[in-house]
Amino acid sequence: MTKQITSLQDYKDTYQRSVNDPETFWAEQADTFTWFSPYEKVLDWNFQKPRVQWFINGKLNITYNCLDRHLETRGDQVAILWEPNSPEDDVQTYTYKELLVAVCQCANALKAKGIQKGDRVVFYMPMTPELAIGVLACARIGAVHSVVFAGFSAQALADRVDDAKAKMIICSDFNNRGAKKIPVKQVVDEAMDIGCNSVETVLVHKNTGDAVNWSDDTDLWWHDIVNGQSTQCEAEVMDAEDMLFILYTSGSTGKPKGVVHTCGGYMVYTCFSFRNVFQYKEGDIYWCTADIGWITGHSYIVYGPLLAGATTMMFEGVPTYPDAGRFWQICEKHKVNQFYTAPTAIRALMAKGDEWPAKYDLSSIKLLGSVGEPINEEAWHWYDKHIGKGKSPIIDTWWQTETGGVMITPLPNITDAKPTYASYPMPGIQPILVDAAGNELPDNNVEGLLCIKFPWPSMLRTTYGDHERCRQVYFSAFENMYFTGDGARRDEDGRIRVIGRVDDVINVSGHRMGTAEVENAINEHPNVIESAVVGYPHDIKGQGIYAYVITADKNLDDAFRKEILAVVTKEIGPIAKPDKIQFVNGLPKTRSGKIMRRILRKIASSDTSNLGDVSTLLNPECVEDIKDGALV
Repeated sequence: MTKQITSLQDYKDTYQRSVNDPETFWAEQADTFTWFSPYEKVLDWNFQKPRVQWFINGKLNITYNCLDRHLETRGDQVAILWEPNSPEDDVQTYTYKELLVAVCQCANALKAKGIQKGDRVVFYMPMTPELAIGVLACARIGAVHSVVFAGFSAQALADRVDDAKAKMIICSDFNNRGAKKIPVKQVVDEAMDIGCNSVETVLVHKNTGDAVNWSDDTDLWWHDIVNGQSTQCEAEVMDAEDMLFILYTSGSTGKPKGVVHTCGGYMVYTCFSFRNVFQYKEGDIYWCTADIGWITGHSYIVYGPLLAGATTMMFEGVPTYPDAGRFWQICEKHKVNQFYTAPTAIRALMAKGDEWPAKYDLSSIKLLGSVGEPINEEAWHWYDKHIGKGKSPIIDTWWQTETGGVMITPLPNITDAKPTYASYPMPGIQPILVDAAGNELPDNNVEGLLCIKFPWPSMLRTTYGDHERCRQVYFSAFENMYFTGDGARRDEDGRIRVIGRVDDVINVSGHRMGTAEVENAINEHPNVIESAVVGYPHDIKGQGIYAYVITADKNLDDAFRKEILAVVTKEIGPIAKPDKIQFVNGLPKTRSGKIMRRILRKIASSDTSNLGDVSTLLNPECVEDIKDGALV
């Protein structure tokens, strides 16, 4: 098993070794896995092309390392623990033995329908075990999986299918989501009408059993072709640099950007990072609440935990159904040890009241994680007090779809944790801050642009079908560096705080401030639920600060606005006071919970002629309401 860091000194020593001699360090981690043929060279890289290759000419199969490798020692241990949408329904479990059988049967079914090594298969499914099984089945036979969150519109799905030139779509009939049934197959049918000309088969899992439209030309039931298959399927021999999956980032403009990850490096880094970030111990129950439609679900629901021989939970439902205690009820029921969720979920549950977590025994929780965006200080303290009871360290993880795994984070019970700071780099990760000209800012107490100056095993290799786009977006800004697109601050002790995308940094009268910082201050007001801050053109300051605020307060008057301004003045200073405060009922968010500030910036700037495609948002209806109430 890959190394697990045990103390602060161990972290410091390991980090130093990983930077001084990265090839030896990563070879040590790689050599804990089963390779069908050994690699000939650890690393070859050139950020200018860009070309990055890890474990060159090594042959492996990631599912062999997720499943077969564990059979002797933990074949009867639960690999996947599935909690359904409704607490009234039955939990499902798959041991490592059972999961391998299910994966082999699905893999044989895919092969029977003509899916071969290198073919692309798109998934559009709810969070049921079949999604994880199908993803692993693709990897078993060398097909490339591309999971599209089962909440995107038909157009968004068709765009991704067409870009990948997928041969098959795997979906469900319906998705149980809270009190609703989402017609998943219907969306796939609409996507097929729009495009998807490369698709030969639509494989449908009967999830709810409700009636669906059917095409005898393309549609097949999962149970008809999977259940009777052989339970044996030899793992395809894959090169370390063969494609494992494509994951489309929810870009707001242009065509979707398909981030490509490959087999060997991704395997090594996701296992190493999982074991260390979550300090997983034998027998722990680990729960990441993300959807497999996002990179968090790929790396830290499926691959990382299974590579490490963990018990990983999948949850079909939503945090507020049937009530706001659902997350905490599940934690009590399954005695969850590591709990990993998003700040947007934490803030939503915080707004429901402290009484909900107080009803449940959360004493099993050893660690709390946060992912998706920097967690604001008020939410951090609430999470610490009401969920962790002051005894469970919080890891505020920074990483991206493109990085494949967590890059900057506190290590629980090893390094310290400071609210709003992602803190310290993982071993093997070499982050630097640079100025606008690309000059490194080596000192502490500085703010700059966050770059990575040396490759790591799980980094993206290309953007599917458009390598030049990969070079332009990630490697062209600064020579010999991967540019994250984020601004960051390093404090006096070397901790890193990510302050938001570079276009989320506002320059007010020559003062640069991150939108997250202003939002954090606004959110300190007890009657503010959530806020989003953007810059807009200002005649005198260059940029003014426009704040969109969700509040529980019914008295939306000037006195309330003044209270918010006073809080911001107290937290940051008068320079950070918003020039305009618009009270809104909701903020436009992607399905992964990120606020679409691009839309808010356009509205604040009175430029609403082209807001782009809002159909893929979690709550597209709020955009018109915000436009109608804009302070122009």
